[in-house]
Amino acid sequence: MIEEILKYLGIYLLACLKSIFPPLLGPAAGMTNLEIILITVGGLMTSVFFFTILGERIKKNVIPIFIKSPKKFTKKSRRMVRIWKKYGIIGVCFLTPLILSPPGGSLLVASVGAPRKQVYLYMLLFGVMWATIWTFSVDWLVEIGLVNFKGD
Repeated sequence: MIEEILKYLGIYLLACLKSIFPPLLGPAAGMTNLEIILITVGGLMTSVFFFTILGERIKKNVIPIFIKSPKKFTKKSRRMVRIWKKYGIIGVCFLTPLILSPPGGSLLVASVGAPRKQVYLYMLLFGVMWATIWTFSVDWLVEIGLVNFKGD
C-alpha cells in the first residue's frame, strides 16, 4: 500500500515540475490513462496555484538570495518578455505544459500581472489538452510496439 502511495506521489511531484513526466512514466508504473491525465493536470495546477499566488513574493524575496546582482535584462528575461508580448496570456498558458515548465509559466504570468482567474482557466484547459495528447500518444506508441514497458 505504501509503495502505491509513493509511486503516485512521486509521479505527481514530477508533474509539478514538468507536465510530460507522468505520460512518460505512468505506463511503466502501471497507471491507467485516466490516472495519468489526472495526475498530470493535478501537478500542473498545483504549481500554477502555488506560483501565481506566491509569484511576486518569490520574485521579490527568494530570487535575490540566489542572484546577488541581477541584470535588468538577461537573455532569459528578454525571451520571456518576447513570449508574453507575442502570445499574451492564452499563448503563455498554451506553451507552459509544452515548452515552459509549470513554475516558469506561472511565474511569468504572475510577474506581468495577468488576472488569476483567466490564468487558472487557461492553464486548466491547456493542461487537460496536453495531458490527453501526451498520454494517448505514449499509449499509441506502446500499442504499435515502438515502446515497451514490460521488458519483453
